[in-house]
Amino acid sequence: MSLRLALLADIHGNVAALEAALTEIEAAAPDHIFILGDLVQNGPRPAEVIDAVMALEAGGAYVIAGNTDIAVADGDYAAAFPWLDEVSAAHRAAAEWARDRLSHEQLEYLRRLPAERRLSFDGELVLGTHASPGSQTLGLPADLDAAVTVQRATRTDARVIACGHTHVADVRELGRKLLVNPGSCGYAFDGSPDACWGLVTLEEGEDPRAELFRAGYDPSATAEEVAERGLAGDVYRAATIRTGRFVR
Repeated sequence: MSLRLALLADIHGNVAALEAALTEIEAAAPDHIFILGDLVQNGPRPAEVIDAVMALEAGGAYVIAGNTDIAVADGDYAAAFPWLDEVSAAHRAAAEWARDRLSHEQLEYLRRLPAERRLSFDGELVLGTHASPGSQTLGLPADLDAAVTVQRATRTDARVIACGHTHVADVRELGRKLLVNPGSCGYAFDGSPDACWGLVTLEEGEDPRAELFRAGYDPSATAEEVAERGLAGDVYRAATIRTGRFVR
């Protein structure tokens, strides 16, 4: 007996990337989908992304909120970006623009999303979280100090920690724990603009394992939509979408 989980994170309003990843996920036919937050801010199609995510959840997907979902839904910028001494006009503009394009129902959906979801299989626990166990903003980047990584990862009993936030695809073992970051499906920082997603497999009596995938789509078309919008910071957002590298 086995369980296969598809992972998506950090869509950031890029519905074209989401659709590309979902085409591959549908072909892979996982048992469940985890969507790990940061659904709408920065990209050009926030409402379409929310509609797609709501449909996936209705079909059984596990969906959580990320830090930028707080910014969009409630305008609590200090909570969304606590590492910034001052939240920039560019961050506020992108959040407000997305908020204005979501319906009341869609905003209420964002507000209702939990910060974490859990699933149990064969006595092992899988945690879906945006950044790290217990936090939507303290991530698990590969270059994080090892002691801090252990401190953050051991705040849960989960055998598998599925997380996003860094926009960099990564699979690591930490003792018995498996850390899986599928990267960003729509706003990647790791050198490829393709739509990232991951697949975790759990089998009875076996160690969990994970694979990372990148679905191709046309990032230039999405980048052009962003550039034409004309918000503060959009030239950098468009370049990030086009190149798969964080540009600022």
